[in-house]
Amino acid sequence: MSETTDPQQAPAETIPTLGSVDEYLQFCMQYDASDLHLATGSQPIWRRYGNLQPIWNNAAVLTAEETHRLAYAFMGESQKKLIEERGDADFAYSPGYGRFRASVVRQRLGIDMVFRVIKTKVSSVDELGLPETVRTLTRFHNGLILVTGPVGCGKSTTLAALVDAINEERQDHIITLEDPIEFVIPPKGCHVNQREVHTHTQSFAAALRGALREDPDVIMVGEMRDLETISLAITAAETGHLVLGTLHTGSSARTLDRVLDVFPLDQREQIRIMVSESLRGILSQQLVPKLDGNGRVMALEVLVNTPAVANCIREGKTFMLAGVMQTGKNVGMVTMDDSLRNLYSEGHISREECESRAEDKILMRKFFES
Repeated sequence: MSETTDPQQAPAETIPTLGSVDEYLQFCMQYDASDLHLATGSQPIWRRYGNLQPIWNNAAVLTAEETHRLAYAFMGESQKKLIEERGDADFAYSPGYGRFRASVVRQRLGIDMVFRVIKTKVSSVDELGLPETVRTLTRFHNGLILVTGPVGCGKSTTLAALVDAINEERQDHIITLEDPIEFVIPPKGCHVNQREVHTHTQSFAAALRGALREDPDVIMVGEMRDLETISLAITAAETGHLVLGTLHTGSSARTLDRVLDVFPLDQREQIRIMVSESLRGILSQQLVPKLDGNGRVMALEVLVNTPAVANCIREGKTFMLAGVMQTGKNVGMVTMDDSLRNLYSEGHISREECESRAEDKILMRKFFES
């Protein structure tokens, strides 16, 4: 990439649209951006350290003709067909220099493209700074482990680290079901099969039904979106498989409420019992901008299924989980607010970030005032 496109040293004149999607993506990788947005009627935008901003303040606005040219130059025939017939396409894009999750949609002004940069190397549990409790959860041979948090908080990275830890320590059959496949996990001690929804199977539920007939030991479900997928995942966890999945929820209590609320009322009591017995743990995470502005740091809530936690789930008293977690620190449980306080005390994040992301803002304010 030439010096003239360096955002730190951009020239005064308007920067024209680059020749290809690949040039933008390589630039994002060079400057450690996590997402790229190329949208009709907008300047090229990236998300860097959690902040969404133009790559260059003096870049030209993308026209409908330019986004059409950029999109149709990198998409395959199957993706072009989806755009023409359905108006959107989600897929993994793997040029020689990296791997990306791509979403291309047709909208009022023209075509929009969003890319998520996928780090090709699977980070280990230790590299991510996850507590030893997390590694302990991966040593169960059955049950349900959930990784939760908002979009873009690193759930896929954490999930891949958990699968890789199992891959290193065991001689099992691992099946991953993803939309799309993000991290490619080479076999180490385990036999690893990776299936992509819409490419190798119609849906998560269909893939999960198929997986149960493929002699799996460990099943990773990229996203537990609907009743059928959640129901099959719980059944698989109960019948001797270790199931790892993700949900877009912000805390352990909200995760359990989401899982239970998808079921009809007449089934919830039975499901509460099944979840209380099969759940191994919940990791709820968010990425918080660092105090120095150079990157983000993970705040992590850890719930471990103890008898007290199981009792709360059975009785439908998920609102009591925060108190149970406070008394369960000896088994590795950490609340989100405690994690945020620790990050603040260690000088990693600002007071403003700590307060704004707290679950109990009154207690967090008292912490700062004391």
